[in-house]
Amino acid sequence: MISAQTIKGSIDELGAITKVELCVMDLNGDIVASTTERDILDISIITSFAQSPVDSQVIGDVHLFKILDEGEPAYVLLAKGDSEHAYMVGKIGVSQLQNLIVAYKERYDRNNFFQNLLLDNMLLIDVYNRARKLKVEVNVPRVIILVEVKHSNDNTAQELLGSMYAPHTGDYVTAVDENSVILIKSLAKSQTYEEVQKIATTIVDMMNTEAMLDVRVSYGTIVDELKDLSKSYKEAKMALEVGRIFYAEKRVNAYNTLGIGRLIYQLPESLCRIFIDEIFGGKEVPDDLDEETLNTINKFFENNLNVSETSRQLFVHRNTLVYRIEKLEKSSGLDVRKFDDALTFKIALMVIGYMKYLENR
Repeated sequence: MISAQTIKGSIDELGAITKVELCVMDLNGDIVASTTERDILDISIITSFAQSPVDSQVIGDVHLFKILDEGEPAYVLLAKGDSEHAYMVGKIGVSQLQNLIVAYKERYDRNNFFQNLLLDNMLLIDVYNRARKLKVEVNVPRVIILVEVKHSNDNTAQELLGSMYAPHTGDYVTAVDENSVILIKSLAKSQTYEEVQKIATTIVDMMNTEAMLDVRVSYGTIVDELKDLSKSYKEAKMALEVGRIFYAEKRVNAYNTLGIGRLIYQLPESLCRIFIDEIFGGKEVPDDLDEETLNTINKFFENNLNVSETSRQLFVHRNTLVYRIEKLEKSSGLDVRKFDDALTFKIALMVIGYMKYLENR
């Protein structure tokens, strides 16, 4: 149901422009919102009018109107003032409030529809029936973009995202938990993942500059049918989680670019422990290495195992870098200058990071 604050804002604006005293009451005669502090009519008159078959009535200089919701009375509007002028203002107020009720109900219904759709709480036939009723197109390319907000208990992120992507463009904003906001983004058939990446990056920048919010964004695969949105949502959730574990430095993570991180994420913990034990077999594991060595190896990987470029970026002599690599080889048994050993070591680092995540969770 439409909020009292929204009704108050609507009649305050109308009353200020027309100089007509307005009051909205529920069917029991309780005031919902009013532009005046004094009582306009006795409660018994209001309740009697609410139960009558007529839609409008005039008592003295007060006009009474029923505000309908799907043909049934929801509120009573009182307009006090010059007869013809007050009547016209009252009719305008009724029209305005009834349109607001329809808009809010449609918004709620759509929100409820998309929440149940994403959570797989609907039968396929219900998806299409409700989509037709809510005028939601079925065969349009869409993608789920998930925005995780840190340290925010209000609706700032959802409101900002809603202002950026409005329903009239085919985009919808909703939420299924307290920590994230979901953008259901409609796309043109020509739009690619590159453009989705740009949209996700724009959201990060806007949230940071406009609301000073620390957010991480992920998105699933593009789906062509409405019924497949839950698949894109699950993928976006996985991308967010995998990004948090393996790619913490990235603010945007896409499901289709998770690479080996997605594979490791789906492994059982017992298999991860067996892998680490088999690779290092009692030797020093990467978890025990000092920060300098780990930073050196990570930079070495970033530069595609190029010793000269890595030493230049680390501002160390080439021989110093070689010494560190050979020291690592002695402790771990892996020479990261060789592709196979480097690959094994990189995977081991990711597996250990995943195991740490499981322990902390």
